[in-house]
Amino acid sequence: MRRTLISSAFASAAALVAPCNAGEINLYSINTGSFVYHMTDNHGQYNEKFNNDFFSVERKFSADSKYSLLVGTMKNSFADRCLTLGVRRDWFNSQTGWTFKGIYAYTGEFFFDAFSHCGDDGAYHTAKKITGVGFAPYVYHGLQYNFTDYFGVESGIILPSIFVVSVQWSFR
Repeated sequence: MRRTLISSAFASAAALVAPCNAGEINLYSINTGSFVYHMTDNHGQYNEKFNNDFFSVERKFSADSKYSLLVGTMKNSFADRCLTLGVRRDWFNSQTGWTFKGIYAYTGEFFFDAFSHCGDDGAYHTAKKITGVGFAPYVYHGLQYNFTDYFGVESGIILPSIFVVSVQWSFR
């Protein structure tokens, strides 16, 4: 299982990075180390804290773009491996290192075996009964502070009520 996870993560990252040349490396970032906590109806039944194994790669559309494409993998609230495909929008950037951003993503099943159980429980399963594909739309808004050009920490909410803290490594 661990081997499949690592293979899937590297395949996702390679697909996003493959058309990159040396001058474009500053458009990429890696997100790791997510802490997740369900703020409502939580009785210890969810996969949370640092157990979600979140990893993603982002690529800005251009150096001055407010938009990025995100590809990643994580374990959902029920500890099932999911693929995440989304778009990030920077709504506000300050000169002091603060960024208010939104991520709007598909998180769900994909044709690799590692992602085949993502739709087994919760909202993912409800979507699977209706559409045949287990997924959940993720709407995230957060505040990121960049300590350096290469390292930032963010905190925000996945709607409706999942608290997230994550780390971003950039190649600027």
